[in-house]
Amino acid sequence: YNEKAKSAIEKFYARKDTLSLGVCNGCQLMAELGLITPENRGLSPKMDHNGSHKYESAFVGVEITDSPSIMLKSLTGYKLGIWVSHGEGKFMFPAGTSGFKTALKFNYGSYPGNPNGSPEAVAGVCSSDGRHLAMMPHPERCTYPHNWAHYPQERSQDQVSPWIEIFVNAREWIEKNS
Repeated sequence: YNEKAKSAIEKFYARKDTLSLGVCNGCQLMAELGLITPENRGLSPKMDHNGSHKYESAFVGVEITDSPSIMLKSLTGYKLGIWVSHGEGKFMFPAGTSGFKTALKFNYGSYPGNPNGSPEAVAGVCSSDGRHLAMMPHPERCTYPHNWAHYPQERSQDQVSPWIEIFVNAREWIEKNS
């Protein structure tokens, strides 16, 4: 426990001109610190061991859901491939998923398409205002087509994959709101 760090994090999240992205261990940290639902930390999701009881590293499919996520907004409805690489990636919701903004889901509800076994195939959630996104899959590992296990032939001219939109959307929002 570090009072200085706690104070800095609380000040950052209280500001209305900030965004955060927690990927994998960052997602776990956001869950542990109650940063996904700061208005109600007692209901914050918890992270548990994968349902398979083993470390999972795979290229899986996800769907970007209709959510307030600033970073994912332009990708709503897309189904994209993405890497997962974790042992403790299963979202657990103490009071069910209804109080959360699901930002992306695995394309399949069961293993191996849902490699961590999260209820309702949840792969990522965001804050109610959409500024903070916590996700277990790794968009930074598949921003270029050559990083994908399979990239659609009809998009062979792409220099970057659609996942770059997360970072473009973040930059544009910051430029507009700071």
